[in-house]
Amino acid sequence: MEVSQMMRHCSCVLQVPQQKLTLPPINRLFRMIGIATKKEMQLFNNGIPRNMPTFQKLIVNFECNFDEEQQNLLKTLDDYLIHFKNGRLPGQHVLFGKMEERDWGFLEYKHLDHHLKQFNV
Repeated sequence: MEVSQMMRHCSCVLQVPQQKLTLPPINRLFRMIGIATKKEMQLFNNGIPRNMPTFQKLIVNFECNFDEEQQNLLKTLDDYLIHFKNGRLPGQHVLFGKMEERDWGFLEYKHLDHHLKQFNV
């Protein structure tokens, strides 16, 4: 993955709580693992676990334009903030289960931080 692809991936992930992108259902075992992972990350203030599986819909394996993806990520972050401030974030996540605003904020921050550090940007 290149930096421009990472920015596209992060934009896609931020579209999930805005309900602009829907993730497919998963089986119970993966959901239980996801809920446990969310709790562990919050309890120990951990980052995203290394090699954590990614939903196919969120994988970006095609060429992306850096400038376009940078602008798109910034706009998507602004849109996410509007949803957050207006209390329009969903109460559930396919993988992480029950979600409150603080859960969305924490997980979105940790995800973005994970990838920005990954690429030293």
